[in-house]
Amino acid sequence: MESKDYLKDLSEIKDLMNKSSRFISLSGLSGIMAGIYALIGATIAYWLVTTSVRGYLILDGKIFRLCLIILFLVALLSVITGIILTTRKAKKHNTKIWDATSKRLVINFLIPLIAGGLYILIMLSNEKYGQTGALMLIFYGLALVNASKYSIGDIRYLGYTEIILGLIAALMPGYGFWLWVLGFGIMHIVYGTWMHFKYDRSN
Repeated sequence: MESKDYLKDLSEIKDLMNKSSRFISLSGLSGIMAGIYALIGATIAYWLVTTSVRGYLILDGKIFRLCLIILFLVALLSVITGIILTTRKAKKHNTKIWDATSKRLVINFLIPLIAGGLYILIMLSNEKYGQTGALMLIFYGLALVNASKYSIGDIRYLGYTEIILGLIAALMPGYGFWLWVLGFGIMHIVYGTWMHFKYDRSN
């Protein structure tokens, strides 16, 4: 009997240590919503491009600026939704939303993301547009993998998927838009649904 109690205590201690070193309040629904926002944004951008005078992507002028605005709005809505849903989940489980672990998560996520964003802006300023989609996928994937050690480990698998899709997009630039849709849209919905039923619904 004492042996069983000892093993139970060890299991509880391990669980507490895991919770204290990982931010586990991320909401699966936020991933689903991010994917939906990406699909809506991609649909609008595709419509703008295909209904333009030339019928294909114009990488300067009004249409390009509109596509950048759409991309920014998709990212902004995803972040706001993620904060709202994650905060709600944290309150439900009576856990802190902002502590040392969540700070490490944000820092490790932002370092590759900001570096990649700046690199993409430099490429765009030099009028090198062809690899933009691939670079977005790769650096976003790296950010997820880098942050996964401070959150639910499953996030790294989404990161690996984004990196692979980015490398494929680099090899096949003509399919960059559709791979972007697959990575930021569909894969987010698939991942968010998986996380929702694995973690959110079970708690």
